[in-house]
Amino acid sequence: MRAVDEEFVEFAAVASGRLRRVAFMLCGDWHAAEDLAQAALAKVYVSWRKIRSREAAQAYAARTLLNIYLADRRTKRATELLISEPPEHAMETPGPELRITVLAALATLPPKARAVVVLRYYEDLSVDQVADLLGCSPGNVKSQTARALDKLRPLLAEAAPGSGPAGYRAPDITEERGARSG
Repeated sequence: MRAVDEEFVEFAAVASGRLRRVAFMLCGDWHAAEDLAQAALAKVYVSWRKIRSREAAQAYAARTLLNIYLADRRTKRATELLISEPPEHAMETPGPELRITVLAALATLPPKARAVVVLRYYEDLSVDQVADLLGCSPGNVKSQTARALDKLRPLLAEAAPGSGPAGYRAPDITEERGARSG
């Protein structure tokens, strides 16, 4: 194997776990998350020789993952089929009730709003970093975040009143608009 290929294999081994977790937070399905992460890594591999800084490779992979997710959501929107009954086989992903509640609430958001919330609060990126990733202005990120949190807050309060870790406090929308600038 060539040295460039070995570098990519090392990068992929380190980055794939994080990419899968972010993809899962975006789409809410482990199988789809695996597909998204693999597609992102495949596109990164094609461009691997062009990536000048190996430190920038993680950011490039994250941006690629996000672009694939958003493009996929745009094309699948009209073809999704909602069913009233669960599949015969339960998915084996046991987790805390709060996690399920949060994922269900995230699923109600449009793809770009969901991406903003995941990047801001799960990936802990600043407003400016999210704006760079999404190719929009920081003001757009702030307004998308505010609208998304306005929509999520009642869903989370209604679905899980009083649950959650001790001392947990949902992000305050006034912080997002004022004090938290990046």
